[in-house]
Amino acid sequence: MTHIEMKSAAGDAFGDLHEAFEAFKETNDERLKQLETRFGVDAVTEEKLSRIDTALDETRRRLDRMTLDAGRPRRGGEPAAQEGAAREHKSAFDLYMRAGESSSLRRIEEKAMSVGSGADGGYLVPTPAEQDILRRLAKISPIRSIASVRQISTHVLKRAFSTTGPAAGWVAEADPRPQSSNQQIADLTFPAMELYAMPAATQTLLDDAVVDIEQWIAEEVQTAFAEQEGAAFVGGDGVNKPKGFLSYPTIADASWAWGNLGFITTGAAGGFPVTQASDVLFNLVYALRAGFRQNGKFVMGRRAQSMIRQFKTTTGEYIWEPPATGGAAATLMNFPVIEAEDMPDPAANSFSVAFGDFERGYVVVDRIGIRVLRDPYSAKPYVLFYTTKRVGGGVQNFEAIKLLNFRPDRRGLFRHCHRHCERSKAIHLQDNDAHHGWTASLRSQWRAFSI
Repeated sequence: MTHIEMKSAAGDAFGDLHEAFEAFKETNDERLKQLETRFGVDAVTEEKLSRIDTALDETRRRLDRMTLDAGRPRRGGEPAAQEGAAREHKSAFDLYMRAGESSSLRRIEEKAMSVGSGADGGYLVPTPAEQDILRRLAKISPIRSIASVRQISTHVLKRAFSTTGPAAGWVAEADPRPQSSNQQIADLTFPAMELYAMPAATQTLLDDAVVDIEQWIAEEVQTAFAEQEGAAFVGGDGVNKPKGFLSYPTIADASWAWGNLGFITTGAAGGFPVTQASDVLFNLVYALRAGFRQNGKFVMGRRAQSMIRQFKTTTGEYIWEPPATGGAAATLMNFPVIEAEDMPDPAANSFSVAFGDFERGYVVVDRIGIRVLRDPYSAKPYVLFYTTKRVGGGVQNFEAIKLLNFRPDRRGLFRHCHRHCERSKAIHLQDNDAHHGWTASLRSQWRAFSI
C-alpha cells in the first residue's frame, strides 16, 4: 500500500469512528428516554448499543494499526552510506543472523571492550535496529508511551527523591543561604530485568538477500515485548519483572502518605452510582494537584471505557469524545484516554481507572543494548533467535497518580446501613423471617465493602 493509499484509508477509518460515535450517542439517548418510561429499556435498543460500542472499539484499533504502519520507516528510507564502525557492525550482524558466522561480531565487540557472549549471551544488535525496536515499543506499549523513559548502562537506576519537595526560598544577593533541616530524602531503585522473545525463521528466508534482517527482527519481537511490558508496567509484582503501579500500597486519598497511591471511591461496588456518575470522575481529576493535573491522562481498559462512554454532563453533553485527529487519543473531560488492556475490568473493590501525570509519576528504565543469540539446533529445520533486552519500571512520584476504587464510600455505606437498620426494626415487628432476610442482606453489603 502506497503512502497516499494508506493516508486515504486512515482518513476513511477516522470518518467511520466519528460516524459510529454519533450513532452511539443517538442510540444511548434513546435508551435513556426508554429508562424514564414504565416499560424500561427495550432489549433491541440494548443490543444495538452493544453492537455500536463494539464497532467503536474495533474501528479505533483499526485506526491505531494504520497510524502505526504509517510511522514505520520505509525500506530504502535510510541513508545509503553508513560510515565507519556503524556500517561494519551492520554488515557483521547481518552475516551472523544469516549464516551464524560470529567472528566479525566478536572482533567488533572486543574492540569496544564488550564481551560478545557474556552473562547475557548473544551479540548486540546495531544501534539503528535497537532504536527502531524502542521506537515501535513507544507506539504500541501504552504505559511506555506516557511514562518517562531513562536509559542506563548498568543493571539498576538509583534516584534520590525529596518527599517534601526541594528546599527553596527567596534571599538577597549577599544573604547566607539557610540549610533546610526538615528535608526528607527517599532512595528509589529501579532494577532492569531481562525480557526475552524467541522468533523463528526458515533458512530460506535468511538466504533471501532482499529481506532486511534488522527490520524483520524488530517486527517479530515488537508485539511480544510490548505485551509483556504492558502487563508488567500495570500489575507486575517486581519479582524478575518491573513493578506495576497497581502493585504499590494504596490508601484513601484523604489520608495519603508517601509510598502509597491515593484513591477515591466510586460509591458503588463494581460500578458507578446510578445518579451523577460523572461526578466521580471529576472528583478523581481534582484529587490531583494542579501541577500534575495539567499533564493528566486517564488510563483504563476497554470495559471501563465502555461504561464511561455513556456518561453526560448536566447539560446533556457526552464527556467522552473520539480523537480529533488521526493518531490522537480519545478524550474524557478534555484529558487524553490511554487504553491499557491490562487494567482490570470494573468489579467489586477493583482499581480499574487511573488518572495522573505518568511522565512524572512512573519511570521506565531501559538498559542500553538488545542482544540476539542464534540457535539453529533446538527447533530444526527452523532457526531460533533468542532476543533479550533489560527493562525495569516503577513509581517515582507517588503524588502524581491517583486511582479510582470501585466500592461504596464508607460514609455513604454508614448512612445506608443506618436507614436500613431502622427499616429492619419496623420489619421485625411485623415479620420475623423477613427481618432475618433483611439483616443478612446488610451483612453481605458490609462484607463487600470490607474486602
